[in-house]
Amino acid sequence: MAGNKENGHVRLGITVLCNPLEVGAHQAPELLQQLEQLFAGEGMGRLTVFRSPAAVTDPASAVNVGKYFYDQRVDAACVLAASWFEDYLVLDLLEECDVPVIAWARPGMETGSLCGMQQLGFVLRQLNKPHCFLFDHVCAPAPLKQAWEFATAAAVRRQLRRARIGILGRQIQGMMEITGHELALKKLLGPRVTGIDTHVFLERAGRVPSASVAGQWKELKSEVGQVTAGEEAGVESLQVYTALKEIVAELGLSAVAVGCYPHLMGKVCLAASLLGEQGVPVSCEGDINGALGMLMLTRLTGCPIHNTDLLDPIPAENSIIFSHCGSGGFSLAANRSEVTLGPVRLMNCGLCCLFTARPGAVTLINIVPTLGGYRMAALFGEAIRTDMVFPGNPLRVQFHSDYREILSWIAERGLGHHWMAAYGDLRRPLGDLAAMTDCEYLTLA
Repeated sequence: MAGNKENGHVRLGITVLCNPLEVGAHQAPELLQQLEQLFAGEGMGRLTVFRSPAAVTDPASAVNVGKYFYDQRVDAACVLAASWFEDYLVLDLLEECDVPVIAWARPGMETGSLCGMQQLGFVLRQLNKPHCFLFDHVCAPAPLKQAWEFATAAAVRRQLRRARIGILGRQIQGMMEITGHELALKKLLGPRVTGIDTHVFLERAGRVPSASVAGQWKELKSEVGQVTAGEEAGVESLQVYTALKEIVAELGLSAVAVGCYPHLMGKVCLAASLLGEQGVPVSCEGDINGALGMLMLTRLTGCPIHNTDLLDPIPAENSIIFSHCGSGGFSLAANRSEVTLGPVRLMNCGLCCLFTARPGAVTLINIVPTLGGYRMAALFGEAIRTDMVFPGNPLRVQFHSDYREILSWIAERGLGHHWMAAYGDLRRPLGDLAAMTDCEYLTLA
């Protein structure tokens, strides 16, 4: 995906802590090298590791390492205890570079590594510093997975603080849950909201020369399986896409919420599909909170996201159908040959991208405002093959929990009807992200 360079990318600082007097301190240089090698093979090119010049042994070295991490703009710091160490060393480091901490203790009866990390955990908790605790050998796979997920959440936290979510038009009337709580959004999670006037936008799209998108329309038709939308609808959709892409660049937007229902239905769907493939998620119906959820998942995975309504269960297989009208990125389909560019439902005009979702493990999230901030809920299941049971991008998800329990849980917890879905099990990094941002987090086991 030729998308935003920040999508899914993590900058991690690593260092080793020790007190020179303690057993195991002499292993600090070797452990630092092992830690670097361990992370070097993680993330499939999505991780950049910044190794401290030396171990942290005293306040001066803690300050130096903190300054180095700050200069590298790391998202998180992994601190491995070679031996017992003074807890204030990490505090001195964080004064220079205040980022979430991966606190890694290693086994060893006389090293005091675990004791030191327990002391540090107390201090970090009292000071409300985001952190996770690991206890294992440096070469063990389990802590590496947890460290990677925590660091990814920390990276998303930093990126959200600089993110801007555009709102084209307004939210749809009659959907209170999608209302953006702008101050809470900025305070807790980071993004700020910027408006895009619908009338001005459509005038701009109309000024895009038809001839300038004719070649793109011809190429696009050759890449999909079927085209049932008219030529005029295709050209108009690419004019809208061109205008929206320009505005995204001009305003520095990370995501967009479009108030599409009903007057922009079939006009912005293709733009959402194409921008999603470029790392800029677009939500429907003016749902700022949905755009936020899509942005989180995009940054966690580096991939396009399903934007859906929870529609109807299929009791016989304990599955639920999720879908919107057809604005998903083409890579969310099993194959591009299965994509149809056709008129949008209800309006029977314009153009949307119709296909069934590809199978695989999926995490779905719903984000709603509360009187005190934000609530995020996550579901995990297995997307299975489905027919075009709803004209859009139907996602058929089979769950471990009974579908009745899921529906009751949604009702009892006061959740909404928009669910954003990404492939993979993202429950732990989402929980880490929620904890880092003081966002209420719910998940159904």
